[in-house]
Amino acid sequence: MRIVWQLLTVVLIAMIGGQIVGAVEDNPWLQLVFGLLTSVLAVLAYGWVVRRTEHRPSTEVAREGAVPALARGLLIGLALFGAVITNIFFNAHYEVHGLGSPSGAVGLIGFMAAAAVTEELMIRGVLFRIVEEFTGTWIAMVLTAVLFGAMHLLNPNASLWGAVAITIEAGGMLAAAYVATRNLWLPIGLHFGWNFAAGGIFSTEVSGNNTPQGLLDSTTSGAEWVTGGDFGPEGSLYSVVFGLLLTAAFMWLARRRGNLVPMRRADRVAAATTLPR
Repeated sequence: MRIVWQLLTVVLIAMIGGQIVGAVEDNPWLQLVFGLLTSVLAVLAYGWVVRRTEHRPSTEVAREGAVPALARGLLIGLALFGAVITNIFFNAHYEVHGLGSPSGAVGLIGFMAAAAVTEELMIRGVLFRIVEEFTGTWIAMVLTAVLFGAMHLLNPNASLWGAVAITIEAGGMLAAAYVATRNLWLPIGLHFGWNFAAGGIFSTEVSGNNTPQGLLDSTTSGAEWVTGGDFGPEGSLYSVVFGLLLTAAFMWLARRRGNLVPMRRADRVAAATTLPR
């Protein structure tokens, strides 16, 4: 029952927070405030429900080391998307026309923060972590990555290839970031950094969501395998390749640290979960 209570707790806050953030989308400053508030409440609620249902400290969202881990994740996410957009630019498929909407970028900070935090708590914090106890790291990674990709089929400009790309580049990568560190701060920072770079800075489509304009006034055009088409650069082959490379790096680090859970060796995951990084 713990998986049910934990999911219900986070989903409830995500739904309420999402409705409020969506209702104030015309006011970027309110969107910023309510998006950040949703993020904080979701983390606090997750920590509380984990402590109540598992009778242990919620070390994966511990305050100690949270800021450096978030910062590392943020920088990795920004750099990763920067590499993708650079390759699209040099293929002459991305063009900047000038300054876009700085206020829009402010609002996207709140929107992207709420999305990154609640999705990481649900997918990596609850589902991956608990499934891993019974199946081991690799099977849990595959199952939750497929679910994460499938969730994006609900977006307005979704495509089957876009969902597959998300499954490969993000579902695996974000789970690997959690396994390597055994805390949620790095994947949260990475998730936010990627999404904000895509929508808030470079003003490209994020997961086919009809993303509002961010800091730059830009356009993408050309072959879908390069740009990702209406789904956005997450559907670009460059995103898939770079995501796979980072996934491999995180899994190498996880193996070196002894953080991988073998199939049906659930007795070891509790110790691995509490490892400070």
